[in-house]
Amino acid sequence: MTDAPDPHRDARSDAFGFTLLDTDGAARTGAVATTRGTIRTPAFMPVGTAGTVKAMYMDQVRGLGADVILGNVYHLMLRPGAERVARLGGLHAFSGWPWPILTDSGGFQVMSLAKLRKVTERGVTFRSHVDGSAHELTPERAVEIQGLLGSDIQMQLDECVALPATSDEVERAMQLSLRWAERSKAAFGTQEGRALFGIVQGGDQPKLREQSASALRAMDLKGYSIGGLAVGEPQAVMLEMIEATNAVLPAEKPRYLMGVGTPEDIVEAVARGIDMFDCVMPTRAGRHGLAYTRFGKVNLKNARHADDQRPLDPASSCLAARDYSRAYLHHLVKSGELLAGMLLTWINLAYYQDLMAGLRASIRERRFAAFRDEVRSEWERGDEALA
Repeated sequence: MTDAPDPHRDARSDAFGFTLLDTDGAARTGAVATTRGTIRTPAFMPVGTAGTVKAMYMDQVRGLGADVILGNVYHLMLRPGAERVARLGGLHAFSGWPWPILTDSGGFQVMSLAKLRKVTERGVTFRSHVDGSAHELTPERAVEIQGLLGSDIQMQLDECVALPATSDEVERAMQLSLRWAERSKAAFGTQEGRALFGIVQGGDQPKLREQSASALRAMDLKGYSIGGLAVGEPQAVMLEMIEATNAVLPAEKPRYLMGVGTPEDIVEAVARGIDMFDCVMPTRAGRHGLAYTRFGKVNLKNARHADDQRPLDPASSCLAARDYSRAYLHHLVKSGELLAGMLLTWINLAYYQDLMAGLRASIRERRFAAFRDEVRSEWERGDEALA
């Protein structure tokens, strides 16, 4: 499903703001106003880690329905450097994406990618995974970098611990992240038209999540994110943490679930009141021969597709899913052709954006539960339903 033409999508605002438009149960649809356009929620943000949504042209990404993309402080500070991006006009001009950009603070990548990292009260020191060079990332420097990039929505620096972890370790990281949030807010100051989001931490401990959310709410930030999930815990735990957190966060501010996720995770998180998502899954999967469709995941590496002349989905909004045979896509994947990743990434992002459009429409029309049942039913039927 695609959105009806929306004349307000390109509307720009002098001030950042969030308008809650409709609800259906806990599910919500709304609009985030920015100086570079409106973000319709629930929103999926394609990940443009290093200033590019891999294997896609920016106009393609926009054409699929994306209102906002994500950039990453860690990768951009290492290559080509935040100061260089600023000299070249900022990330919007540099990348050719003139619409809203959200940047994460780099904290998660430091914890997962960097070498020889050391966390202190001041910040985190680490060595680049690219060339081994030494760097320091503090709350103040993370905000400075995001300002140099010119992003519309910026994130506080936080410490994300991998699960499972002890309660003491989770609480230590959560408390440190709160202190870093205060410093991030002070460093951000007042930036007209831009927003700083706090990040709720607390691992798989509901009470710690509630404590973190309450403390961040008291800081009166422009929006709130839920971090430290989709890091190996069961889905039921993730959903429990979302419910505990959203019970504390203010209803009038946008809620962003970081790094999530699968289509099923997104639908269930929307059912619990989440507004914004990002994940590398659809782009990464596309580069590895995996397609997301109405009928679930399709592995184009499988030999069963070698002689299959059917398209992936004749009803898809994406011509790549409609006009190329499975046999051809299988051939491209098995041959290692660059076009394989390009077409499958296109297909995957189209599916994700169509899913978001369907979610928004179902909430507006007060039929969210029925829509959720419909998409679940199609996933359960599986890809062989098209046989």
